[in-house]
Amino acid sequence: MHKNCSRREWLLRTAAAVPGTWLAGSPLSRAASAPALPVAVAKCTTYETAELVPTLSKMFDQLGGLGRLVNGKTVGIKVNLTGDPTYRLGYAPLGDSHYTHPQVIAATVHLLGRAGARRIRVLESPWATADPVEEYVLRANWEPRDILGAAPNVEFENTNYLGRAKKYSRLIVPTGGYIYPAFDLNHSYADCDVFVSLAKMKEHDTAGITLSMKNCFGLTPATIYGSGAGIDEPSILPNGGRDMVHSGYRQPSKSAPPEKDPKSPRDGGYRVPRTVVDLVGARPIHLAIVEAVRTMAGGEGPWIDGCTLVSPGVIVAGLNCVNTDAVCMGVMNFDPMADRGTPPFETSDSTLRLAEDAGLGTRDLRRIEVVGTPIVQAKFDFAALRRVQRANAARQRG
Repeated sequence: MHKNCSRREWLLRTAAAVPGTWLAGSPLSRAASAPALPVAVAKCTTYETAELVPTLSKMFDQLGGLGRLVNGKTVGIKVNLTGDPTYRLGYAPLGDSHYTHPQVIAATVHLLGRAGARRIRVLESPWATADPVEEYVLRANWEPRDILGAAPNVEFENTNYLGRAKKYSRLIVPTGGYIYPAFDLNHSYADCDVFVSLAKMKEHDTAGITLSMKNCFGLTPATIYGSGAGIDEPSILPNGGRDMVHSGYRQPSKSAPPEKDPKSPRDGGYRVPRTVVDLVGARPIHLAIVEAVRTMAGGEGPWIDGCTLVSPGVIVAGLNCVNTDAVCMGVMNFDPMADRGTPPFETSDSTLRLAEDAGLGTRDLRRIEVVGTPIVQAKFDFAALRRVQRANAARQRG
């Protein structure tokens, strides 16, 4: 449900009234009825167009085809460009380590355009800047015209601030939310008919894993949810990261809905997964794509110690983000039914479990139809690399 900032009080009262009914059912009953939709898995060994485009095209066909989803519609694609472009893992290009690869973005845009999308917006909230996304990716040695020219009517938008709109759009969490009842976001997240999360397959230092759902943490504009956000009203320009969401040391700008319970735990392992589920509830994902032709193991970016470059050579896509992320965890050799205390959630709650409890989708691989390459044939053992990384870190400490 999408509303603008007007009628704020009425909307918040409505959102606050929902949780009682929602929470009346047990997590087990909600999990049992959570959606289960097919997920496509494919091996893809290079970012060359000759392999990438046919691979993605076949995957989308296995999911029922893009035309029925995007024909004649405006599509928003949230990509993952986490961290400043100056952060690199060794000498690797950023698309080989922690950014969504530009060739995957261009191929997806091309196929969306071929399926009849009327307008395509490539969306991201780049670190601490209101610069155009085109300028940001130039710093990563990308050519933005490769993406802009991949289909008709393609544009970028920096969603880390107000952008081209006159006001922020309020997106309500239908269940009432774990942490936030609603979010004030850039207009592009409300203006799209179809929303795509185009993510990189990685682990995450705070949340355990970052896949199609965690990619949406970046929907929040730093002008409202960042360390330099205005107190009463949003700041004009973004400044700093989203520390307030991680640690809860302060509330968003007063113009936006505050947390439901400022006395809830301030631990990032508690807050981040719940905020991600709230965001995915407020801005549902229609198509989740997670690429790992090449990526990194051990964390979400080069600033995490002990990370290594890896080449899983796999892409996963689905129409339900929870189902898709569950299959990704299987491909990574993690158990999607795991929770806090079990890898990769040693110090965090499971985003998948929380999303399943909210009724967004099942994480139970027994209920999810995998089309294309079986998980066992696509598997790349992130779990084993994680054990080695943590053992090495323990030895260095001790």
